Amino acid sequence: MTSSNPLWRMARRAARMNPSVIREILKVTEKPGIVSLAGGLPSPDTFPIEAMREATARVLQDAPREALQYAASEGYAPLREWVAEHLTAQGAQVDAAQVLITTGSQQGLDLVGKVLLDAGSSVAVEAPTYLGALQAFAPYEPDVITVPCDDDGPLPDGLHVARGARFLYALPNFQNPSGRCMSEPRRAALVSAAQALGLPLVEDNPYGELWYDAPPPPSLASRWREGTVYLGSFSKVLAPGLRLGYVVAPPVLAPKLLQAKQAADLHTPGFNQRVVHEVIRNGFLREHVPTIRARYKTHRDAMQAALVAHMPPGCRWNTPNGGMFFWVELPAGVDATALLPRAVEHGMAYVPGAPFFADHPKLNSLRLSFVTVAPDRIERGIAMLAAALKEIL
Repeated sequence: MTSSNPLWRMARRAARMNPSVIREILKVTEKPGIVSLAGGLPSPDTFPIEAMREATARVLQDAPREALQYAASEGYAPLREWVAEHLTAQGAQVDAAQVLITTGSQQGLDLVGKVLLDAGSSVAVEAPTYLGALQAFAPYEPDVITVPCDDDGPLPDGLHVARGARFLYALPNFQNPSGRCMSEPRRAALVSAAQALGLPLVEDNPYGELWYDAPPPPSLASRWREGTVYLGSFSKVLAPGLRLGYVVAPPVLAPKLLQAKQAADLHTPGFNQRVVHEVIRNGFLREHVPTIRARYKTHRDAMQAALVAHMPPGCRWNTPNGGMFFWVELPAGVDATALLPRAVEHGMAYVPGAPFFADHPKLNSLRLSFVTVAPDRIERGIAMLAAALKEIL
């Protein structure tokens, strides 16, 4: 690929880089009065501002020079140890040496792509899947394979289509965008099928702590340590602006991921790492995360009630048991992307579902986020969506 200016010749991979559909839609939601059910943002009302303020003061008092200096590429050792202990308590048996602190789990996806993907190699994904992962992998020019899925996630019997792929990327817990959570039997069967095929797994888990009624089953990584890369994040349980995530990799991969991290940004900001560790080291999340769950569950219930009350016949949706999203399928023949401008005219916004598919998109699908909007505005937004939809049916 070449640019229109002959002075600059762009790399071929640049042609695969595209703007985030979601972030483009978020520009629309900045209009005054729009009820935005589009953005996948945590509620700022859950941010532990006072705890952060106190932790920042302690870090600057106790270790100001260390906190403001360059730091180890692997990450702040006490924070890596906390991650290892936290995941081991959930059954994963993680050693701190396997933990790499990243600048958000989005960077973890980029590092995985950089280390594991070649141009023309295959990567397998769910349908639908996280749009940010497709964006992260695209510059490495893989061929993307979609594995068959149902409401419980990837079908183990369908993994044969991914034979020879470098890995299967999966979000078992309250997936973005579909909200689904893999059952215990499905996880066991999926790991067994992947092992039989020699298909490694990349497990992304930003939403696992946000369960409402019961915690999700143990991770895929806890069932196949040597065959799974695990990604986690502090964005949904503390604050996304800190840009703090982590990768847990099998020993054979950890050194190369570290080298890729060093080349990318040397290290994740050490100050942020120390502040987060100061906040969480004495069990803060045990009290804080349940308050997030209670708040989000109230909003989930409000959206469920509004969908039941307002959406016309022929619509189908899940009721998520955790996470931040409803996945809605409109009546057959309705294009959610084409419907969006009409919905905005009515005063609400959502994210069309088509961009979340690597191929064969469901044009009648859309994603709704419920955590940043008050319950009364959720009801208004769904009523507006239903009105726009009824006009074209």
